[in-house]
Amino acid sequence: MASLDAPPVSRVKSSASTASAFNYPHGHLNSLSDQQEEALQKFKAVLEERGVWKRGPPPSHNDQTLLRYLRARRWIVQDAYAQFKDTEDWRAANELDVLYETIDLDAYEESRRLYPQWTGRRDRRGIPLYVFEIRTLDNKTVANYEKNGAKSNFSQARSDGKTPPGLMRLFALYENLTRFSQPFATQLTDRENPATPITLSTNIVDVSGVGLKQFWNLKAHMQAASQLATAHYPETLDRIFIIGAPFFFSTVWGWIKRWFDPITVSKIFILAPHEVLPTLEAFIEKRNVPKKYGGDLDYTPGQLGIPDPAWDGVVAWEAGYTSFPTGPLVWEDVDGQPGRLQCVALGSKGGKPRRERICTIPRTWSPPATETTTANGSAIGTPAAHADNEAAPAAGQATEQKSPESFRTADTQVDAQVDNSADALEKLAIDEKKPIAQPTSVPAQVAV
Repeated sequence: MASLDAPPVSRVKSSASTASAFNYPHGHLNSLSDQQEEALQKFKAVLEERGVWKRGPPPSHNDQTLLRYLRARRWIVQDAYAQFKDTEDWRAANELDVLYETIDLDAYEESRRLYPQWTGRRDRRGIPLYVFEIRTLDNKTVANYEKNGAKSNFSQARSDGKTPPGLMRLFALYENLTRFSQPFATQLTDRENPATPITLSTNIVDVSGVGLKQFWNLKAHMQAASQLATAHYPETLDRIFIIGAPFFFSTVWGWIKRWFDPITVSKIFILAPHEVLPTLEAFIEKRNVPKKYGGDLDYTPGQLGIPDPAWDGVVAWEAGYTSFPTGPLVWEDVDGQPGRLQCVALGSKGGKPRRERICTIPRTWSPPATETTTANGSAIGTPAAHADNEAAPAAGQATEQKSPESFRTADTQVDAQVDNSADALEKLAIDEKKPIAQPTSVPAQVAV
């Protein structure tokens, strides 16, 4: 559904090539231009000089992590440094590693059911596919979630006192994305560009059945969560498909997109009903599209990820497991078996720490020769210690600096147009029952 004032994004045909639509994997590890490689080396030099990155071996943060900072800031080294430093400070102040490793499993599961959930499947490029049903976030549920999060001692991590405590559990889910889902997808070779480590996610956001009042009531919570995620986990999102948009969504979209920088905004596809399956099929095999959206996957939001038949003969399950459980999961080296990795379940239950091996997989991807394999994950496509996350300018503000012309490729050219449709909602001047002309739908394609 498009804006009534101006299309929020430019049009893309549903049959667009999944490989070329955003020039992927350009700008990612093993697919860098000479200028991008030069920017990476300059970035490392700046980080090392200022004492926030160690060259190693092993390096304190791996190349694919550093490249996320550079892509997010359009290859401007000083801007990327500001992101990196801000997030390192934020992670240390809130002990994100401790939070992820010690979070109570019930608290984790409550968060998992409310926010984007991994289906267990991937898109055509091998990027993990997540589904998010907004209607589960009603005002009462969110209020209880924030209240419980603020009062509960759900992990052993301390807080900086600045980040809303009710939202801290949300970041355990982002840690799961960067420390489990993406590294796992990196090791699976049945994908395009297997030499490129996976650092993104594809998301279906279902807004069907959500009224204007619910959107309005969720505004403060969603804005805080979105801005914090944008600030500390940018370049972990690839495409975002919005499905089931009501007629008033053009107004909602007007203020939602202000929470994100233009690069993130450019990744969003707003689909009309007749465009849902054709567009999803262009990017995701039909067998991996949930039945609710016309595909073949018998997946219901809320359930855990469904194992992919493509894993047969790859994942060696242990301890009676046949699928991945809820809670924090990480990939580690296997003692005495350099060719394999193990999935270890962490967190706590009833105050008792959990550490259990779920499965092992072959190690098929390793970092460049300049990096050294480590037990903390830097060798398997996952950042070391604090490296999973990156920061952005404050509260979702995008930098106005221009990237060098040599870097402005299809994956950095974005439409920064911002309309004023938010004003109508903020003045509560919209009547949900008042019929208005139906705009044409406009799936997005600008840049990633």
